[in-house]
Amino acid sequence: MVIGIITAMSEELEPLLKHMKLEHTVEKAKMTFHSGMVFGRRVVAVVSGIGKVNAGICAQILIDDFKVKSIVNIGIAGGTGENVMPGDIVVADDLVQHDMDTTAFGDELGQVPRVDTFAFPCDEELVKKAIIACEGIKEHNCFVGRIVTGDQFINHTDKLKWLSEKFGALACEMEGGSIAQVCYLNDVPFVIIRSISDNGNIGIHMDYETFKPIAIENSTKILVSMLRDR
Repeated sequence: MVIGIITAMSEELEPLLKHMKLEHTVEKAKMTFHSGMVFGRRVVAVVSGIGKVNAGICAQILIDDFKVKSIVNIGIAGGTGENVMPGDIVVADDLVQHDMDTTAFGDELGQVPRVDTFAFPCDEELVKKAIIACEGIKEHNCFVGRIVTGDQFINHTDKLKWLSEKFGALACEMEGGSIAQVCYLNDVPFVIIRSISDNGNIGIHMDYETFKPIAIENSTKILVSMLRDR
């Protein structure tokens, strides 16, 4: 069974590649797909780039060209939940694209038109594995709940509060919802995991350069634990 791993930035993937017995790389859509073995599991790992289109293209290539049977997406997000602090982990149970707006046609805000679900649900077994993996991170808390996605970098308190109130979101970011949609349409199990950089909703921030190594370390621990789990 081939597992697809997507990150938005190269810094997030580099530590995992150190654990990989690399077999070959493939270039497509200006992305590099690394195929190999990690702890006896066949993995294809790739940096998608930032934004919904990049992430969606990446997920579809993994499914079509590499025949992955599941996808794990890790990265950084802003916190919106009141108790979610910098350094904490949010494991999505479902995802909504908050910037999808066809309300003029009677759809609910966030509903992708003519798709039979409002929120794209993560695979329950992968969510459980991610939660177990988070137990190895003692310094920060792990939350499970909704993550919202949009092609917007949001740093306004009012908008962050609105995302929390409107969608019940714990975190917001720019890739997970499109990966979720692609996986849903292809019947491929997936999970989206985010390290929290700040929470503008409650006015708590961490310097990005301070936060980045924490996020990368936590993400690597979670991935390694999930891949080792039999």
